[in-house]
Amino acid sequence: MVRLDIFADPICPWCLIGKRLLDAALDARPDHPFEIVWQPFQLNPGMPRAGMDRRAYLEAKFGGQIEAARAYVEIDDKARAAGIEPNLAAITRTPNTLDAQRLIHWAGLEGCQTALVQALFDAYFLEGRDIGSPGVLAAIAGAVGMDRGVVARLLASDADADAIRARDAHARARGVSGVPTFIVADRHVLVGAQPTALWEQVIAELAGDPAKARLQ
Repeated sequence: MVRLDIFADPICPWCLIGKRLLDAALDARPDHPFEIVWQPFQLNPGMPRAGMDRRAYLEAKFGGQIEAARAYVEIDDKARAAGIEPNLAAITRTPNTLDAQRLIHWAGLEGCQTALVQALFDAYFLEGRDIGSPGVLAAIAGAVGMDRGVVARLLASDADADAIRARDAHARARGVSGVPTFIVADRHVLVGAQPTALWEQVIAELAGDPAKARLQ
């Protein structure tokens, strides 16, 4: 197996799109060699724990209402081109994602990490749910087979919070500055939502087809 580390934040639309494009390649090549591990990276590590109003957040980030709308038109177009139908209007809050990242970590220990990541994306981008809410996170965990009660108790504590912050800081120290960032076999770095065709070429190269090599 070849380890594929994916640094992502579940409120990052490009991470959602990047996962869908990768999934298309994996579905086309069920013999792919990847062992996927999701790694923590918070787009907004200084976000208040309660999150903030979505509109205020976007206008501050992009420099005004018009600029924010323009940025999200592109995101909506790219998402739909990838086969995703986001409901961006349903999102009313931008959460702090530390708890979501803790949950992703725990899902990894239980062998359901990718399913949990997809459930977080769906909850946020398709359903407009507040994935900063412990109750929402516990419900999502239960839906992918985790023990909802145990997760609720862990979220009520500080379990693994410092470890998640440390892993985020370590990623930044290694040069990760945005997400999604994909690291293949701890050597080759791909930044941003990569086309399905590129992933197909990477898989072919790993399978030993030098004519389609993309990892130099």
